[in-house]
Amino acid sequence: MPKDLPVKLPLFTSKNIIRTSLISIAYLLLSSFLIGFKSNQIILVLIFNVCFYASIITRKFILGFSIFIVYWILFDYMKAFPNYLYHSVSIEHLYRLEKSIFGIHFNGKVVTPNEYWLLNSRPVMDVIGGFFYLMWIPVPLAFAAYLFFRDRKQFLLFSLTFVLVNLLGFVIYYLYPAAPPWYVQLHGFKFIAHTPGNTAGLARFDKFFNAAIFKSIYSNGSNVFAAMPSLHSSYPVIVLYYGLKNRLGLMNILFAVVMFGIWFTAVYTSHHYVLDVLAGILCAATGITLFNWLLRHTKLRIWIDQMCLRIA
Repeated sequence: MPKDLPVKLPLFTSKNIIRTSLISIAYLLLSSFLIGFKSNQIILVLIFNVCFYASIITRKFILGFSIFIVYWILFDYMKAFPNYLYHSVSIEHLYRLEKSIFGIHFNGKVVTPNEYWLLNSRPVMDVIGGFFYLMWIPVPLAFAAYLFFRDRKQFLLFSLTFVLVNLLGFVIYYLYPAAPPWYVQLHGFKFIAHTPGNTAGLARFDKFFNAAIFKSIYSNGSNVFAAMPSLHSSYPVIVLYYGLKNRLGLMNILFAVVMFGIWFTAVYTSHHYVLDVLAGILCAATGITLFNWLLRHTKLRIWIDQMCLRIA
């Protein structure tokens, strides 16, 4: 065989099989111990293993997207460590602060923006707002997939920024547990541990389409006392930032519309106060700034270049 011909490496080796099997089993065992066994854990393991062994391109794809998998696992594991066990939950204070800053005079009294929209909801706004809120994860993931096939380095920069912003948000969740507006509407200012997730105003979207779309989503929430900051409001900021950075033209207009739509819907459906939304925007801006600083002043750029070669 001529020496100048490339050697075709096998798609997988015994080392690959042992490593991925150990990781998969460890994840399932740890998940079962911390939060209990769930079918979506098996689905996640299957998706990872199928993509890892199907082809070279799917392997590179799933390795790149493992950044998002780590984020999801951390988010899921928060269920095992409720933030209200570490700090008291802000319920009345946040509500009154919202009313004092953004209160609206309506029918002779001052109400929060959430309370105003609860009394003035419209079916067309329920439907439009519901579609906007459904985009809070699909749009970032679709954008990440686009960057993966267009520019692997930008994909890594976006993905790592996304995870960093989430980590900042998670830290704040534990430092400042906060109840969402719908909690006050249902339970007043009394703290009730183990309160299940609630679709709040998004129930009107489910009712309009006679479906349990948001009900199924919020039944799997990690913690209802994690309203501040609104990471729903952070994600479209990150997408728009990298959209502008990559000069995507008209796509950035769509990203901006989705961003404002999500911000409004968060308040309209009583899932977040305006203060939560502003905190989410600030969290995104802080994460983006911190990530850019780390790129300039640490060895993070070297690691990214190495990772880029692995998935290129």
